[in-house]
Amino acid sequence: MKTEGQHMQRNSTGSVTRSAGIGIAIVLSATALTSCAGAGGGGSAGGDRTTLTIATVNTPQMSDMQELAPKFEEAHPDIKLNFIQMSESDLRDAVTADIATQGGKYDVLTIGSYEVPIWGANGWLTDLSGPASESAGYDVDDIMAPIRESVTVDDKMYAAPFYGESSFLMYNKEILDAAGFTVPEHPTWDEVAEMARAVDDDDHVGICLRGKPGWGEGIVPLTTMAQTFGGGWYDMDWKAGLNAAPFVEATQFYTDLIKDAGEDDPVSFGFTECLNLFTQGKAAFWYDATSAAGPVESPEQSQIAGKVGFAHAPVRDTAESGWLWSWNLAIPASSKKQDAAWTFMEWATGKEYITLVGEEFGWSRVPPGTRESTYEIPEYREEASSFADLTHDIILAVNPKQPGVNPQPWVGVQYVTIPEFQDLGNQVSQQLAEVYAGRKTVEEALDAAQQLAEKAAPTDK
Repeated sequence: MKTEGQHMQRNSTGSVTRSAGIGIAIVLSATALTSCAGAGGGGSAGGDRTTLTIATVNTPQMSDMQELAPKFEEAHPDIKLNFIQMSESDLRDAVTADIATQGGKYDVLTIGSYEVPIWGANGWLTDLSGPASESAGYDVDDIMAPIRESVTVDDKMYAAPFYGESSFLMYNKEILDAAGFTVPEHPTWDEVAEMARAVDDDDHVGICLRGKPGWGEGIVPLTTMAQTFGGGWYDMDWKAGLNAAPFVEATQFYTDLIKDAGEDDPVSFGFTECLNLFTQGKAAFWYDATSAAGPVESPEQSQIAGKVGFAHAPVRDTAESGWLWSWNLAIPASSKKQDAAWTFMEWATGKEYITLVGEEFGWSRVPPGTRESTYEIPEYREEASSFADLTHDIILAVNPKQPGVNPQPWVGVQYVTIPEFQDLGNQVSQQLAEVYAGRKTVEEALDAAQQLAEKAAPTDK
């Protein structure tokens, strides 16, 4: 099976060989970590209670999981859960540093679909294929195909998907209706920009777009916009394209839209900040993750629940757009608590957990985008009727092999599946922050970004 790491060359030990590269990913050494054939071994010793330290991201779905932890502990009195919740950028830095040094700080990692194929191919994560397939109720085949493939390397599943997402356009129907606008089901970026500028006023911004530094923050929506404009990080020969005309045009469009109709301090706005702004009724449009739909439509979490419209990701020169992502739970191969870790992960990523969230918090808050069976639950379909089918269809429509106008030599949408991209993306996002802050022009920032991308380009083409 082809994976997002398919372009990499493997040496005789099975680890991935790469050019010198840049950043913390370079210090990851396959020989520093010992791979494990399965998820067995390492339970509690002498009958003592096993404490699992879980590194997780501060999204609403993960907060729900932490709130439901006592339910798990009640059913498993020999296991105690200790959550460490962080912002996306801080989480990524923390778990990368820990696995790089074999620090053993975390027993369960929350990692994205970018890390899984790279770390799995190098033996840094436990192969979950055995325990997942042997569990009578886990049902691996129920996991949506694009999401399942994103955590699979050489037919081995290295992480358990917790929730998956693509991206779409959300809008406040009251604001748009009052202005006399009808949002198309398949909007173009030019249409969205025109409407956002028209409704921007002192009471609310026209659109919220991420500008916070970090490749998992501001880089994500910009990259998907650039792809539909005909741009890309690299071409088929791994020639960097960040200062090529299509990427420059998309970045200028993004920057001008924020300046004209966006938040005053875009460098401070990532997913969480835009979520807060939108749910408070302070933004007319928000282009972001489909996983945001649950919190946006939850009366307990949103002031505009029931007043939100959803549309496909805006496009320019492609029929479809949108990213593909999943947040997953994984076990470091060096973990000494693998039995307990899998017991928790089986609970948190299984079908019964979906039902538990729906019954405890409301069906619009269940982790979306991972299991086909979720979209067959009558209560979920009723409560999430405004976005469930759209989310399902968008995820299945994404083409991670060629998400934009032009072909690319890796599999992945809003990231480049090379170890160097974590540091590269972060550095490029800092360049763009200078643009949003008015200290650099788009051309100046992308010329600097181009040099960074050229240095990070793979040599094993």
